[in-house]
Amino acid sequence: MFTIGIDYGTNSVRALVVRCSDGAEYGVGVVNYPSGDQGILLDRKDSLVARQSPADYIHGLRESVRAALAQAIKREDFALDLVTGIGVDSTGSSPLPVDARNRALSVDPHWSGNLAAQCWLWKDHTSWWEAAEITRLAAEHRPHYIAVCGFTYSSEWFWSKVWHCLRTAPEVFEAAHSWVELADWIPAVLAGVDDPALVKRGVCAAGHKALYSRKWGGLPDKEFLGLLDPKLADLRDRLYDEAQDSSVPAGTLSAEWAAEFGLKPGIAIATGAFDVHYGAIGCGVAEGTLVKVIGTSTCDCGVVAAEKDVDDVPGICGIVEGSILPGFFGVEAGQSAVGDIFKWWVEGICRGDGALHGALMTEASELKPGQSGLLALDWNNGNRTILVDQLLTGLMLGQTLYTTRAEIYRALIEATAFGARAIIERLREYGIPVERVVCTGGIAEKNPLLMQIYADITGCTMLVASSSQTCALGGAMVASVISGQHESFDEAKAAMTSLRDEQYVPDAARGEVYDRLYGLYRELHDSFGGLTTAADLSKVMKRLIEIRQDASR
Repeated sequence: MFTIGIDYGTNSVRALVVRCSDGAEYGVGVVNYPSGDQGILLDRKDSLVARQSPADYIHGLRESVRAALAQAIKREDFALDLVTGIGVDSTGSSPLPVDARNRALSVDPHWSGNLAAQCWLWKDHTSWWEAAEITRLAAEHRPHYIAVCGFTYSSEWFWSKVWHCLRTAPEVFEAAHSWVELADWIPAVLAGVDDPALVKRGVCAAGHKALYSRKWGGLPDKEFLGLLDPKLADLRDRLYDEAQDSSVPAGTLSAEWAAEFGLKPGIAIATGAFDVHYGAIGCGVAEGTLVKVIGTSTCDCGVVAAEKDVDDVPGICGIVEGSILPGFFGVEAGQSAVGDIFKWWVEGICRGDGALHGALMTEASELKPGQSGLLALDWNNGNRTILVDQLLTGLMLGQTLYTTRAEIYRALIEATAFGARAIIERLREYGIPVERVVCTGGIAEKNPLLMQIYADITGCTMLVASSSQTCALGGAMVASVISGQHESFDEAKAAMTSLRDEQYVPDAARGEVYDRLYGLYRELHDSFGGLTTAADLSKVMKRLIEIRQDASR
């Protein structure tokens, strides 16, 4: 029997046909979003804008699944009637306004050209003021709301985006009947749900991004939302009261979409989740395993058994019961830009292409730690964890007239690795076990220099998942459980996931140099991040020169 995983990424959607017995991948279809700049709708007047067309999502759904099934049908042991379920993941928080029939507002010609009527992509940071105000008001009136999401609300998340729409595009807010996360909307579309009130909402999106918890009766109460704006309090009645974990189906495949794909109507559709959460499942996440999904940004996911006491961890993206895996607390952290930083440098500044990525990686691999004398901060798209501040920006220190582009390339990799180490240290500080690290994503597979630098800086052995499509694989695995092909998530993980042979083991000598550099990174991190005002940064440049001279010797 087979299931389909559908993964909505930042620039494309991919569908994966998977055999349930062993995780074998029979077909894959990848469709780039046709609108905007590599699928992202931008605004030249505001660099913080990042929206997407819901019409692209439907186009990508149709074409990616068709392509994956067309590939799978060439195999003798595959047939369309053997597909038993579908699982969907997406970026997040990526909410979109919908009408009373659960149609994306932007399909109406009146709103099709309005950026505010599109999906508000995760990397849209226009709502930084709203996020800060939610943090301030919650700290004063409902401190328990933000305690579970690191004590700081983010501009990447649901309420700040919806509130920003209300403040800056009130006509769109008034026209919208409700708002739905992309991860919840696509399963509802597949199930033919035409009422936003009937859309099954996943606890991953609700708990990590929308301040949902059963402890306080679901979403934030109307009194608190009224402190933000009375219209947000009114909107609460048109959202949802319950969110569910991935052990509960979101619905069944409608006759219309079944005919579109040639599948049986009524097969199970899994509750939607964020890409990194299903990606963690596709990597075989378990307690003590930190999964790093390394892409345009990086998300770090772990789980802790639900019967254990878990402390609130400042600066992370939330600890939510039932997210990632049922029966566990899902823990999420991450960095707002990783692959995007390398892309900015190689393609945006150096005007190169994929070949230049490879050339710079080769040149950078010949450098010793500290040899360049450079140190960077990984905040080109703000800081997601542990500072949760999207108004922070990148920094490069130590350039001379002889600095090369390969040296800068390596320094940017090291910066993202220092940010990864800061996250691991924060999790361990608050009792979240990190005993091994499993990485996934194109960068983890294609950039051995980065993987070795991550191992040397964090002191952790870096393992790599076998599948190149772990997010879609995770969706297929969840679909295999809810459709009865596996009795439990543990059984599905044992059958359908594996690791590659290569491992990146920390080198002690390189680690000692990186410890010195990390100390300087934390001085910059804590000073520019606002954690301290007493730091003396006047010696940082000179200490970088000392490290460079030691490396040259």
